[in-house]
Amino acid sequence: MSVFSCCLNAFLPRSLLLSQPETMTKYILMVFAGACSFGILSTFVKLAYREGYTAAGISVTQAFTGMLVLWLCVWLKRKQQKTQSAIPIANSWPVLITGAAIGLTTFVYYVSVKYIPASVAIILLMQFTWMGVLLDRIIFNKKADAIQLITIAIILAGTLLASGMTRLQVDGAFIKGMLYALASAFLYAIYVVANSRIGIAIPALEKSAIIMTGSTIGIAVVNFHQLTVGHHFDMGLIKWTLFLALFGTIIPPVLFAQGIPRIGAGISAIIMTAELPVAVICASIVLDERIAPLQWTGIVIMLLAIVWMNIHVHFRSRLTARST
Repeated sequence: MSVFSCCLNAFLPRSLLLSQPETMTKYILMVFAGACSFGILSTFVKLAYREGYTAAGISVTQAFTGMLVLWLCVWLKRKQQKTQSAIPIANSWPVLITGAAIGLTTFVYYVSVKYIPASVAIILLMQFTWMGVLLDRIIFNKKADAIQLITIAIILAGTLLASGMTRLQVDGAFIKGMLYALASAFLYAIYVVANSRIGIAIPALEKSAIIMTGSTIGIAVVNFHQLTVGHHFDMGLIKWTLFLALFGTIIPPVLFAQGIPRIGAGISAIIMTAELPVAVICASIVLDERIAPLQWTGIVIMLLAIVWMNIHVHFRSRLTARST
């Protein structure tokens, strides 16, 4: 058994794991790696801003590059397997819409880091965890119980500490960035809930390619005017496009498309909290953003509350399933 598997057995309750723990570990590792990959993006987007590039230019070229690479992989796979089976349109369009959600998540999140520190943006993005649980409840007509409401309150309290708003200057730009970051969290929650239920029968690679197609279309439509009148594309953008496409639109969607449907939205939300410490540490090292001890306290409170809430949701779902 791997070290990571041992850690999972110690951290997650046994009832959260599948009957085949090594298989479960494989899919959890996929979601974990995808979350860590997402975690480093905001730091390097800020570096791209310093060279004069915009959120629209960065996000659309990132999504477009990822789409091309993924469809090339699909073509090579089909050529190797000598299959040309097309995915029915009826199965594709929900996945395209799911892709638009993650594409707009990326764009709106990139806009937010223009106004607020990357370490604050990721903390606000992590609100997708409880938003996803509430969406799950609302869509499927399940009411949030007292424990969930208490946990949400704890997460919000931890967010207040972790964001550093008690020591940062809160002005109009800061509030604008906060609103963008919270909007990206809501879009991310939609993506996680949808991805756990839509297109499960579609092979992971094909699903990822369709998602990235929807992502590209979504970003391009929202930024159509800015992209057509601005000057966003030059040779200097290539290095950022390749880097961000690899870690933002190629690796995570492939891993998420394979892992999330196998382990479910609840456990995925727990594992994806890894994005938070990775992003904060990366911003601290690369951008020299100072993270105060009080902020680390808030981050720990958030992580513990998020894990507690999702474990509770999972147990409640299992009990409901057994009683029906």
